[in-house]
Amino acid sequence: MVMSPELDRASVLGDEAAARGHLARICFKTGPPTLTGVELEWTVHDAADPTRPVGRERLCEALGRHRPVTLDPTSPADELRHGGAVTVEPGGQVEISAPPRPSVGALVRATEADVDELRALLDATGLVLGGTGMDPWRAPEPVVDTARYRAMRRVFDRRGPAGRAMMYSTAGLQVCLDAGEPDRLAQRWAAAHAVGPPLLAAFATADRHAGRATGWASARMATWLAIDPARTRPVWSPAAADEDPVTAWTGYVLAAPLLCVRGDGPDWTPPEGVTFADWLAGALPHPPTTDDLDYHVSTLFPPVRPRGYLELRYLDAQPGREWTVPLAVLAALFADPSTTRDALAVAAPVADRWQAAARRGLAERPLASAASALLDLALAALPELDLPAGTHDQIHRAIRRRRAAAERGHR
Repeated sequence: MVMSPELDRASVLGDEAAARGHLARICFKTGPPTLTGVELEWTVHDAADPTRPVGRERLCEALGRHRPVTLDPTSPADELRHGGAVTVEPGGQVEISAPPRPSVGALVRATEADVDELRALLDATGLVLGGTGMDPWRAPEPVVDTARYRAMRRVFDRRGPAGRAMMYSTAGLQVCLDAGEPDRLAQRWAAAHAVGPPLLAAFATADRHAGRATGWASARMATWLAIDPARTRPVWSPAAADEDPVTAWTGYVLAAPLLCVRGDGPDWTPPEGVTFADWLAGALPHPPTTDDLDYHVSTLFPPVRPRGYLELRYLDAQPGREWTVPLAVLAALFADPSTTRDALAVAAPVADRWQAAARRGLAERPLASAASALLDLALAALPELDLPAGTHDQIHRAIRRRRAAAERGHR
C-alpha cells in the first residue's frame, strides 16, 4: 500500500506506548461539564412514494450549497444558518451535526431552526425526512460511493449482511456530553453506558425494515451488534466496572481490526484480521502515524465513543421534533453528579442487556422498570436545563408519556 503523502516523521508511532499516550490525550478531555451537542440522522424518502430510491443526484439538487464533498467534491459544503453541518451517509441518510452549546435550550432552538431549514430544502424537491431508526420501506442500497465506504462494505461482508443494513438503512440520534472533571470521569463514563439499554428500550423506533416487521424493537441496534464485536461492543461493562476508562478505551482501540487503510488508489481494504496493534508491530509495509490512529478511531462504533467528549450513539432516530426528548433526558441525567450517581445505581442491574433492549424494548420488564426510574430522575432534574417555558412543558409532557409506556411494560 502506497501512502499518498510523505510520512511526517514527527507523527510516526513507534510503539504501543506512543499510541496509548496519543489516545489518552485526545479521547478524554476533562474539565467542568458545560457543553451539550447533538447529531441527528434520518433516512430520506420521496414524499409521494417512500419506497422509491433517492439517488445521489437528487440529494445534490435538494441540498444545494450544503451538499457535502462526499456527494460533490466541488461543493462549498456550507453550514446551515445556525451552524449545523450537513453530511450524507452511505445509504443516502442525511445528518446534521449541531455545534455544542452551553445551554440545552439554546442547542434545541438552534438545531430546530437548522432542521426546519433542511426540511424546507428537501420539500422543494419532493423529499421528506424519515421518522424511525431503520428504513421501513426500502432494502439496503448504496448511494454514496467512496474508498472508505467500499472498504467498509468489503470488510463487513465477510461476516454477513448486517454491515450493509447498518450502512444503507439505519438512522440514529447521538447525544454528546462533556467527559467531566477527572475525579468524575469514571462515574460519567459508567453511567453513559449503563443507562443505554433502558433508554434504548424507551426510545426504540426501528421495528420495521424493507416493508416487513423485523421482530426487534430496534433493528437498528440489532444490526450494529451483529457487525463485529471488536468494533461495536460496549467498551464498559458491569463485569469490568472498575477498569480505568482510558485504559479500557486504549486497549479496545489497539485490539480492533483495521477497517480501511488509506492510500492513493481506490481500494482501501485492509488485510483480514490485522489490528492496529499488529500494524504497530510491523504487519503493514509502512508504520502508522497519529493521523492513521485517529482515522482508525473513526471506524470504531461502540455505543459510547470518547472523542474528547462522550458520544452516546445508542438511540434510534425519532419522529418529528421528538428528538428533543431523549436529548433532554440524557442532559438532565448528567446535569449534576448526584443525579448521575442515582442514574448509574438505577441502571446498573440492566447495564449489560443490550440485546434484550434491542429485541424486546419495554416488553423486557427489568428494562421497563429501569427506564421508568430514569425518566423520573430526568423529570426531577429537567428544570436545571434552562429550557424556555414552552419547550420545557412540551418535553415534560413527552417524558411523562414515555414514562407511562415504561410503566405499562413494567406491569
